[in-house]
This record gives sequence, C-alpha cells and structure tokens, in this order.
Amino acid sequence: MCFAILLIFNQSRAQDQINIQLANEYLNKGDKQKALEIFQDLARQNENINYIHINYFNTLLELQQYKEAEEYLRKQLKREPGNLLFQLDLGILWLRTGEVMKSDRHIKQLIAENAGIPGRIKYASDYLTSKSLLDYAILCLVESRKVFKTESIYALELANLYRYKSDRQKMAEEYLNYATQNLGNIQYIKSLLQVMLTKPEELEELEKILLSKVQTDPSNEVYSDLLIWLSLQQKNFTTAFIQARAYDRRYKTQGERCMEVADVALKNKEYQTASQIYQYIYKTFTDVEINRSALLGSIQSREAFYRNEPSLPIDSIKKLVKDYQSFIDNNLPQAAAFEATRNKAMLQAEILNELENAQQQLINLINNPQIPQTIKAKSKIDLADLYLIKNEPWESALLYAQVEKTQKENTIGYEAKLKHAKLSYYQGEFLLAEEQLDILKQATTREIANDAIALSLRIKENLMIDSAAIALHEYAKVELLLKQNKLSEAFEKINEIESGRITRQDSVITFANYAILDDCYWLKAELYLKQNKPEQALAQYEKIVAEHFNDVLADDAFFAIGDLYENYFKQPDKAMEQYKNLLIQFPGSVYAAEARKRFRKLRGDFNQ
Repeated sequence: MCFAILLIFNQSRAQDQINIQLANEYLNKGDKQKALEIFQDLARQNENINYIHINYFNTLLELQQYKEAEEYLRKQLKREPGNLLFQLDLGILWLRTGEVMKSDRHIKQLIAENAGIPGRIKYASDYLTSKSLLDYAILCLVESRKVFKTESIYALELANLYRYKSDRQKMAEEYLNYATQNLGNIQYIKSLLQVMLTKPEELEELEKILLSKVQTDPSNEVYSDLLIWLSLQQKNFTTAFIQARAYDRRYKTQGERCMEVADVALKNKEYQTASQIYQYIYKTFTDVEINRSALLGSIQSREAFYRNEPSLPIDSIKKLVKDYQSFIDNNLPQAAAFEATRNKAMLQAEILNELENAQQQLINLINNPQIPQTIKAKSKIDLADLYLIKNEPWESALLYAQVEKTQKENTIGYEAKLKHAKLSYYQGEFLLAEEQLDILKQATTREIANDAIALSLRIKENLMIDSAAIALHEYAKVELLLKQNKLSEAFEKINEIESGRITRQDSVITFANYAILDDCYWLKAELYLKQNKPEQALAQYEKIVAEHFNDVLADDAFFAIGDLYENYFKQPDKAMEQYKNLLIQFPGSVYAAEARKRFRKLRGDFNQ
C-alpha cells in the first residue's frame, strides 16, 4: 500500500517537472497565456511554488493579472508569513498597480524590520537591484549601516549601486571608503576607478573629493596615495610632485613617492619636470641608493631633452658625456654605473659619431663577469644597434637573436625581437618581419605591442596595394638611413618615393602607391624638425590631415600640429584649438590624455 502511494507521488512529481519545463518553453517562445495556464495549475500544489514562483509572478504582472497576483501572494504569505521574497513581491505588485504610497510604506517597513539581519537585508538589496529599484536597494544597505553604527560595511556594494545610478560622486566616495579599510584594497580600487572614470569631468570630480579628504583627514595615507595616482593618470606631473613631496614629508620616507613621479614623468617625455624632481630628491634625501638613482635620472632626463631638441646642442651633449663619466667613476661597481656606461656609449655612437670608442665600451660591459644579466642583455641590444649604424646587419641579427634566446618571455627579450623584426623590415624581408611581429602583438608591454601592430599594419597595407612592394622597399631604406643619421640621403629618397620614380642600376622604375605618402609626409616633417624648420614641418603635418584624414597617422599629425603651435610658434590659442579638435575628432586616440592635459594647462587650470 505505502509503495503504491510512493509510486503515484513520484509519478505526479515527474509530471509536474515536465509541466514546469513546458511552461518555461512557452515563455521562451513568447506565448505567455499558455504558460500562465500551466503555472496556474502547478500553483495548486505547494511543493511546486519554489520552482515556478518567479516566472509565474512575472507572467501575472506582464499580463496585468494583478488581482490574481495579489491573491496568489496573500495565499503564499499565509503559508509562509516570514518569506522575504513574497513580501517584497507584494510591494512590487502595488508599485505596478499604481499604489505608489502603499508600496513605498510596505517596502520601507520591510527594510526597517530586516536592517539588523545582514543576510536578509543583503538579499533584499540584491533582489530590488534585479528589479531596477535602485533607490530601495541603496536604502537597504544605508539603513543597515545605521543599525550597526559603522560606515565601513557595504562600501563596495553601495559603490556599485551608485555606479548603476550614474551617481559618480557617491560612487567615488564609497570606493574611497572601501580603500581606507585596508591598504591592500588600494590597488583594486585604482583598477576599478581607471575603468569607471574615463571622462575629464569625472576625474576632476574625484580630484575635488580627494583634495577635500586630504584636508579634513591628512593623516590618512590612502587619500594622499590616490591623489598622487590620479594626478599621474591625468598626466599632471607638477601636481603629482607636489602631492608626492607632501607624502614623503608626512610619512618620513626617503623620497620613494617623488622618485615614482619622476620615473613616470620621464617615461611620458616630461623631461624638464622629471629632471627637476630628480634634482630635488638628490638634494633633499640622504639614502645612498635613492641619491644614486636620482642623480642618474637627472642626467638621463637631460639627455632625453637634448635628443628631442630640433637641433642637437653638441656642446651640451659633450657635457653630458662628462657627467656620465663622472657618475661612473664615483659609483663603480654599482649596477647604476653600468647603466650609465650604456647611456654614455650610445650618446657617443649616435650623436658624436665616436663609433669605435662606443663599441669597445659595450664589448667591455658584455665581457665583464660582474655585470648583471639584464644589463648584459641590454648592452648586447645597444651593440647590435651600433652595428646597424655601421651597416653591419649580420652582426646586429646575431646579437638580437642571442638576447631573444636568453631573455624569453620578458620585456628585454621582446625588445630584442622587435628590433630583429625591424632589421628584417629594413632589409626588405617583409614576410619574415610579419611573422616576428605577429608574436609581438601579444607582448605584455603595451609600447612594444603597439609598435609591432603599427609596423605590421604598414607592411600589410602596402603589400595589398603593391605586391612587389617597390615603395615599401624604398621607404624601409629611408628609415634605416635615418637610424644611421644620414639625413641628406634620406631626404633624397623620400622625394623619389613621393614622385613615384626611383632609379635602380641606371634604370628608372615608376610606381603608384598612395598609401605610403602619409608616412613620407610624416618622416619629412621629422627631418625638417631636426633641421629646426618648424614651418616646413607644419606643412607636412597639414598634408597628412588634408589628404589622409582616415588613415592611422591622422591623429598623430593633429597632435603634432598642436605641439608646434604650443612649443615652436608660441601661439597658445591655436594650440588649444588644435588639442580641442583632436579630442572631438579622435576621442579614442592614444594622444587624448596628453592633449587634454595640455589643453587644461594652457587654459590655466593648474596655475594655482
């Protein structure tokens, strides 16, 4: 008898499961009425409620069966008076029927009753969020905070809710709340804010909040740390330095935060700012390692500045060589002295044309058993570059390959592989270069990956237009001539490419390759700048914008024109207009952050 009853029960449950699946299939097909009929039958058995409630209730709402929905919820609440889901759904039902005040009182009462029970209030908040009732979801957590009398709980949850509401200020405040709870949370918050806050006004709003927090709670390390980080995100290195200086004083460090700002400024080509910060560190702090790094950074910043001058000041370069040598003499056998030797050797090779002297210095570094492996690998790359200047490509290829082999899967190895790919490109071995570049597109270093993508695109674009790659062969030769500092020969070859006529072994070859022209204009502009002819450079950049607006160099040219107006012609109004246009025309450009910073600087935002 019992076995028969159990068998019937199991058969009934199996049939109910089939009917639940069938009702859900009708919903998926959009046949809500048929689904409702099945749900109504299933709802007669209490054991089915947990499996059908959400879909059944939603179907009733969508079909505006409000009376039936309320009767159904009343029945379930009579059976389970403490069920929070049914209680919340009753409030949601009244909201749908237009009984807003009644719904509001009901939901707020539920929140008040459950605010002291973390599991239930968190469930209520999540459920209300799923129904897009964000104000009530936020109220759940805020009221719970009041009960427990602590502002630290639910910080991350509230931040996310404010983000859904697009309330950036409160979102930022809750993220800061979360960050202050544990120093380990700071990096996570930085990553979140970097993704969430992309517009200038959002960053400026966060800056105001942080400045206020620093003033009201100066002892809290988190706010100072985040303010430095934010200034670096905005590429406002002067403000970052001011904050880092205050941080190092307040927490009695040996200039580590200032050093961080200086290093980022140098990497972002803010050479004078970087040099000033390094000099401040060198004069202010007593730690030997920090002092050594700051002094070397100061010399390297000046070198980078001179290298980017329109015409290289040879006397200043010779003074730099002496400064490097003095640093080396005073710091051997420290690793920093070996780094300085590399810098000095390449200055002598690339600018002073002291090739044999530079070559011997690099060979000595490579053969020195005291040299760390990373510096030895970098020295091999330098020596390979030097051999390329001397037009000895096979020696270059051998050294690049050695570094690739010994420094696999790290930045130095990727750098060697990129240079090896460029060597293949210079020699006209475009398919081999592409194979190497395809690997580098996945490099962990963004700069290397971007360079690989840019060169790969140039090769593909030109091979698509001209399978013989005549123009590309000649263009690659121009780039090699520039690397070898043979500027007049490079100029002649660019003019040949632009004319579509080149001479090979006393014969003239004609070709048409429109795609290479913007690259030619770009190189020509760079050559004019090396000769301190900014007007001619401007004309080349303007040709890129006018003739190749949809090509990859257009935003580069836009930014370069702004830079010319700002730094060469000293016309800040025109520079501002150019940077503003870049942000409008190319909002996703890699130059966007820098253009925005320069626009704000010229507008006077950072004067105070």
